[in-house]
Amino acid sequence: MTQSAQHHDNAHGHDHDHDHDDHGHEEHDDYHGTVGGYTVGFLLSLVLTAIPFWLVMAKVLPSSGVTAAVILAFAVVQIVVHMVYFLHMNTKSEGGWNMLALIFTIVIVVITLAGSLWVMHHLNVNMMPMPHEMRNMP
Repeated sequence: MTQSAQHHDNAHGHDHDHDHDDHGHEEHDDYHGTVGGYTVGFLLSLVLTAIPFWLVMAKVLPSSGVTAAVILAFAVVQIVVHMVYFLHMNTKSEGGWNMLALIFTIVIVVITLAGSLWVMHHLNVNMMPMPHEMRNMP
């Protein structure tokens, strides 16, 4: 080894006695999935799919509006299950940037949906009334 190479290794504190294959992976081991974690996520996904399916097929709830609201609630829970168990999203992953990106996405989607519904409502309210003869035209 040349003197400049020795100086370079000493200046950067390189120790050639440790294994380089695991260098830098200590902080990411918590975010890799395990078979048990994937199994729990899969089983939760099955249950969160089977219950709404049963609610619709057996017509358990009295009205379609209530059924739709319950299915929507199960869908939101299933989204969270997928994000936690399969995408490994939490406040610590990628230094919190994943969670920040998710929050930003949710804000943009809410603004877009709310704005679209507001515009459609006001278009419907402010439409000119049509004469009775024109409503029945094919």
